[in-house]
Amino acid sequence: MGEFADKLAAKPLFYQRAYLGSLLPNYVKSANLEKYYQKLTNFNFLMAKIQHPEFGVQTLIDDFNLVDDSESVTHPEYNPEKAKALNLIQAVLWRSADILDGDKTQLAGQLLGRLLHFNIPPIQAMLEVAKQWKAAPWFCPLTPCLTPPRRGLLRTLEGHSNSVNAVAVTEDGKRAISGSKDNTLKVWDLTTGKEEFSLKGHSQWVYAVAITEDGKRAISGSKDNTLKVWDLTSGEEQFTFKGHSDWVNAVAITADGKLAISGSSDKTLKVWDLTTGKEEFTLTGHSNSVYAVAVTGDGKRAISGSSDNTLKVWNLTRGKEEFTLQGHSDSVYGVAVTADANRAISGSDDNTIKVWDLTTRKELFTLEGHSKSVYGVAVTADGKRAISGSDDDCIKVWDLTTRKEEFTLKGHSNSVNAVAVTADGKRAISGSWDRTLKVWDLTTEKEQFTLTGHRKSVSAFAVTVDGKRAISGSWDTTLKVWDLTTRKEEFTLTGHKSSVYAVAVTEDGKRAISGSWDRTLKVWDLTTRKEEFTLRGHTYSVNAVAVTADGKRAISGSDDDCIKVWDLITGKEEFTLEGHSKSVYAVALTADGKRALSGSSDKTIKVWDLTTRKELCTLKGHSQLLKAAAVTADGKRAISGSDDNILQIWDLTAKELLPLHGHRNLVKAIAVTADRKWAISGSTDKTLKVWDLATGNVIANFTCENQIASCAIAPDGVTIVAGDTSGNVYFLLLEGITEYLEKGMV
Repeated sequence: MGEFADKLAAKPLFYQRAYLGSLLPNYVKSANLEKYYQKLTNFNFLMAKIQHPEFGVQTLIDDFNLVDDSESVTHPEYNPEKAKALNLIQAVLWRSADILDGDKTQLAGQLLGRLLHFNIPPIQAMLEVAKQWKAAPWFCPLTPCLTPPRRGLLRTLEGHSNSVNAVAVTEDGKRAISGSKDNTLKVWDLTTGKEEFSLKGHSQWVYAVAITEDGKRAISGSKDNTLKVWDLTSGEEQFTFKGHSDWVNAVAITADGKLAISGSSDKTLKVWDLTTGKEEFTLTGHSNSVYAVAVTGDGKRAISGSSDNTLKVWNLTRGKEEFTLQGHSDSVYGVAVTADANRAISGSDDNTIKVWDLTTRKELFTLEGHSKSVYGVAVTADGKRAISGSDDDCIKVWDLTTRKEEFTLKGHSNSVNAVAVTADGKRAISGSWDRTLKVWDLTTEKEQFTLTGHRKSVSAFAVTVDGKRAISGSWDTTLKVWDLTTRKEEFTLTGHKSSVYAVAVTEDGKRAISGSWDRTLKVWDLTTRKEEFTLRGHTYSVNAVAVTADGKRAISGSDDDCIKVWDLITGKEEFTLEGHSKSVYAVALTADGKRALSGSSDKTIKVWDLTTRKELCTLKGHSQLLKAAAVTADGKRAISGSDDNILQIWDLTAKELLPLHGHRNLVKAIAVTADRKWAISGSTDKTLKVWDLATGNVIANFTCENQIASCAIAPDGVTIVAGDTSGNVYFLLLEGITEYLEKGMV
């Protein structure tokens, strides 16, 4: 566990409980703020508490709430710098809680990756101690590679098996309820990030959800044309509303919890009595599907949005339309109303958000910034901010006073269908086609940081033999050359017309070879920083490339199902290897350059003799397409990664040796250390893993910001570079390996 944790574990259990559980409350009771600050910026204390079976991450997060900054500012020991440090550490713990619940060894990596930005003495002192942690192998970030706390993602909620179409949050901000295309609703605890239970009963997709103000009931609308009322205490269905003749797309509830208003593809809205369980009346007037509905705080009005491009304001007392708001040029998918009932905010398929004055019945202004349809909008209780979710995968936060965008929240990998905001305005919850909900921190912070990387997915990495440089290839069509000592970009290589999918570097470090969606390979001079020549011959995308140790040949794999061998002296194709029945996504070479391996979406690996130009054998075992392959330096074993989430270790006599299970999603990248002891894999589950090739065990994990698309290892065997699908570049050091080996734990 670590020296400090080991010493603590040697103490009697009552002492451990008292030390970890009572110490901080005692400091608070005695008004000893200085001691309180010291403990919560002490890495060893943090690690001991999350590792102890009776406490854990959530208990530690709660420790940071023992002192209220607003109340302690007048205390003689109040230190704003230390108070800020505590806020930042707590924010990291909150954001990393789901990671740390599963893997305590990632505490140091998460703190370093998110806090290296902050030049605050208590933070930096804590990080220096964290760097020395050696109790288990772990990835030490060398640069601030993870999103820092504040204004960003706090937590991802995973559990739905299909698109999340709707989300609502309770008034106290402790629970969220989501509706999905998997026909279910899920109730989430926003404190722990855990699913509490599922609500099942709809026979079709759930498109809408709302919660009563007391948080006791939820109402859902579905493609099965019904609404259901759920008891959030028991998790049971109370009753079903039937009456719509088409999909129910939207639902809202009056503040007193007595009425529900639903909008449907049958072009109507219906008002339901939640006490009697009966329909009160129907609102007609829209000429097309109703996709959104909101209700004013006083319960007197409802505002609806429709694919007839309009909003309508309805009088719920008289059951009649009051007026229509026109201005959008396409369907209205989202509607929210301010607490004072004076303004409505709408989101549309025309990519804009409009703010309307419900008194004058006119448009006040338009907010532009999204590049695609706006599907969801929410407004804070004070009416100062609007939050929008879009088909461009982003959430935007808008200042309704200045009428400008404040900032953009990125993290979803697909359309954002729904957004909700907590009553205190500090957090937003979004639901997406990527099947997740995300919890966002909306608090503002002056510091603005940019993570190192490309503008789009980093699909390939290679490291020079001397370990001084790394070369990355990206979907942004460029290659970047990085100094591994300074971890800074040296220069960018441009020339490809489309995404770069593959990169290799010659052993002398003077040339790089890249493969692209534009069907070409390019050879680059890393000394002059210029393109030497282009290799043409593939008829589809070039997905993989490798280069022989002597630098004379390159081998490429393509969507045209072929492997081509190129002469890097003449710049011409030597020959083509055919045999795969589908796209080739991976190629690797033995150290002597005599054999090549290729991995394909036909689920096989083929081993080729480059002298005879013939296939030696085919390795079968994966159940899905192969995206990654590597070969050990002695040429005796190969490691493959597949969309079946598994890595396989093979000997090259066609015998399957060992399947490696551990990733929860597709394996996209593999690299092997020169000493043949470790393999590094990257997956769309956002993790990098280190595998002991002798035992097949995972010995270290690192959870990144987004899906991993590429990785490589420097010759020292401990420096790792990786890239994710959002363009981030990670420079990591594998720590604790020596100590781990000495303890005989491998």
